[in-house]
Amino acid sequence: MARILTLTLNPALDLTVRAGGTLRLGEVNRTESTRIDAAGKGINVARVLAKLGHDVTVSGLLGANNETDFVRAFAACGLRDAFIRVPGETRINIKLSEAGGRVTDLNGPGLRIPASALQALFARVDALLSAGLDAVVISGSLPQGIPLSTPSDLITRIREHQVPAWLDTSGAALVAGLAARPSGVKPNDLELADWAGHPLDTYEARLRAARRLHDDGIADVLLSLGSEGVLWASDGAALTATPPPVSVVSTVGAGDTLLAGTLHGVLSGWPRERVLRFATALAAESVRHIGVGEPDAVDFEQLHQHTLVQSLSMDPSAGETHP
Repeated sequence: MARILTLTLNPALDLTVRAGGTLRLGEVNRTESTRIDAAGKGINVARVLAKLGHDVTVSGLLGANNETDFVRAFAACGLRDAFIRVPGETRINIKLSEAGGRVTDLNGPGLRIPASALQALFARVDALLSAGLDAVVISGSLPQGIPLSTPSDLITRIREHQVPAWLDTSGAALVAGLAARPSGVKPNDLELADWAGHPLDTYEARLRAARRLHDDGIADVLLSLGSEGVLWASDGAALTATPPPVSVVSTVGAGDTLLAGTLHGVLSGWPRERVLRFATALAAESVRHIGVGEPDAVDFEQLHQHTLVQSLSMDPSAGETHP
């Protein structure tokens, strides 16, 4: 069992609405179900890691005025609560899920964070690192009022304690975080293309972008490709994974499940092929329902067996590369 800290700087209460068919804009739509969950990418990662048996602490910046759902969720999942409370209410995000699997997100901007709260978070992270951690995950967007350098500042602190840090964010926050050389990153194809400055429409283009990150000192690049699967470049080698076909209900939390499953396998000392097969199968399990992946699903072993993992060449002179 590993000791893991996840940091969610901009958590949310997710209101998930599942429509019976295709949404008709400007008209009355009937829903099949609605639910509200204490969420945020780091919290989603933590839920999965806790289910896999790890000792997980969650931290970040949380609105004090509507913390009840979060406190209950942390207790129910067995997560240690180390969030810094901030005056005001945590944002509410709306996830509109259609029958075909398409999800439309309506995400709020988040709280405006005072400088004192950010300094308190840094102090708490330092204390947790000093107490002993095996890995830290920094996930999600940045709220209002904190510098874009915040992910980089956190990664620098984590690296000083020689603890692996994984980063999952986007845009300017991703660029700033990459400058601090986290141990691993988990962008999707669009986020990596935004960083690269050009489309990444082929496996060769994606591998070249991954090599750029490797050359900058980032050991692991875990690239989620939606229905195409996953590409994982690490230690001069690259693997791809193709999940089995499943009925898609919601893709919300699939990337977080992928990251959690990968970290679980890495910290367990598994071979890379086993890690990627497990994490990809768990992410595929998650899209069949609302919420994160369930490692105890009755048919998970079947999903695992039908996940295809292949090797790719990391040599840029090898020409076009296909899985």
